[in-house]
Amino acid sequence: VDRGIWKVVENGPFIPTRTVDGVEQGKPYLSWTVEENKRAQFDIKARNIISSAVVLDEFYRISISKTTQEMWEVLKVTHEGTNDVKRARKNTLIQEYDMFKMQSYFRTPRGKKRQQQLSS
Repeated sequence: VDRGIWKVVENGPFIPTRTVDGVEQGKPYLSWTVEENKRAQFDIKARNIISSAVVLDEFYRISISKTTQEMWEVLKVTHEGTNDVKRARKNTLIQEYDMFKMQSYFRTPRGKKRQQQLSS
């Protein structure tokens, strides 16, 4: 896969522009250079790659996205969750691991003795 395609996923589509009277505006399609045309095609290629790689339910979820970057964000949030969700999952796993370690410790003879000392 071309590196330019991944850039589109991360940064959004390339839209050729020109400056007219100090104002930047979209360039008419017929005046695009070969290089600009190639870079603009990256978003279409990336959309096709992602669309063909997902199952039908995922396709319906991302099909309303206007850019590849939007598609990717929808997939990320769907499968990884937001940063808050990730943080909550991590904290839950840490707590569960700590509880597991405590339970394992109290199954040993030394742990049972300590548990008796604490409860008396």
